[in-house]
Amino acid sequence: MNRTRSLVRRTAVVAASGAAALVLAACGGSGDDTGSAGHGGHQATDPASAASAPASQGRHNAADVTFAKGMIPHHRQAVEMADLAPGRAQSAEVKKLAADIKKAQAPEIEKLSGWLTSWGEAVPAEGAMDHSMHGGMEGMEGMMSAEEMTALENASGKAFDTAFMEMMIKHHEGAVEMAKTEQADGAHTPARKMAADIIASQSTEIEQMKKLLGKN
Repeated sequence: MNRTRSLVRRTAVVAASGAAALVLAACGGSGDDTGSAGHGGHQATDPASAASAPASQGRHNAADVTFAKGMIPHHRQAVEMADLAPGRAQSAEVKKLAADIKKAQAPEIEKLSGWLTSWGEAVPAEGAMDHSMHGGMEGMEGMMSAEEMTALENASGKAFDTAFMEMMIKHHEGAVEMAKTEQADGAHTPARKMAADIIASQSTEIEQMKKLLGKN
């Protein structure tokens, strides 16, 4: 009887030890596998994720560079035209429109310049708006020629109001086309957002100027 109990006890201990060993082995194997998979996973994905997050936020392409390099001189000319209005325009509406254009576009020039600098690209020099880097820009993108700018400078009163609005409509239409190209082809999210803002605001101003010209 005692021998039987002792045998049963020994069998139970051996069975328990074997079960414990199996559990430990399983845990150890599972831990190693998890650690290795987890570690491998971290090495394979985490650095890539960390790298891709800022990369996607700051990602840009050739279309973004073209947009910024084209829009800076384009905006500069619009601001130059707007600066003529306070001393020459007759209509209060034209004066306000010119002030709004300058208020919107001057800060955008700063943003565009900042992006180009951060991308390691040259910011177009003041006055280099056309022939050296934008040969065909005047017709396709609404840039005014030197002659048109001189004519605007020499105008005043109602003649200035009419010339200013006719030229600015053409100018805005060019900017809208450039912005549409950026939206279609660009990769830089802030640049594409600026393009959307340009399309919305300048399309509204085009309609406003067309109405004002209809009243003249």
